[in-house]
Amino acid sequence: MPRTTSVSATEQAYRHVKRHVLDGSLPGGSMTSEGEVAEQLGMSRTPVREAFLRLEAEGLLRLYPKRGALVVPVAPGEADDVLDARLLVEVHAAQGVLRLPDDELATLVALLRDLVAAQEAAVADGDVAEYAALDARFHQGIVAAGGNSLLTTFAVSLRERQQRMVAHSVRWDRGRAATFVAGHRALVQALEARDSRTFRRRMHRHLDDARAGL
Repeated sequence: MPRTTSVSATEQAYRHVKRHVLDGSLPGGSMTSEGEVAEQLGMSRTPVREAFLRLEAEGLLRLYPKRGALVVPVAPGEADDVLDARLLVEVHAAQGVLRLPDDELATLVALLRDLVAAQEAAVADGDVAEYAALDARFHQGIVAAGGNSLLTTFAVSLRERQQRMVAHSVRWDRGRAATFVAGHRALVQALEARDSRTFRRRMHRHLDDARAGL
């Protein structure tokens, strides 16, 4: 029983800190500590220490004895790698989406439009974390609909990185979020029209907009 409680507390601490790193609440270059997180969650430092070790292994934290944990900034090279990977994966996935039967494509388009509407609401409310999560769901939805399970798995591995970058980018200049939402709307229109060339062109533009703010 004590072991189960310890594992549960470690998982709670892990999810808590990781969520704040990914949504930009703990921005790159900032410091946190075992004591700070333990106090926030009402637990001992031991599970927080274990959570920090997991996050260090994932490259999100860098631990300094007696000083705390540094949130590792997003490296410029990492941003380029993730955006290049997104382009390859999503343009290829779109080919599968455009081969869907009319009713399945219509269902996907409706889902994507709902996500765009939710993004607009998040931007209006100034909820950067919610916008970042919706952005990830939007792109993941396109990839999953493409029907390639390997690419879907790969895209899931990119999701957290892109969520963190989007949160950082929008927080840096929140007004740019409207440009990203417009880009999403344009991508949905291209899919609905079954226009692969337009989708590729708009995806390029969308990622160029993202790259400019990273």
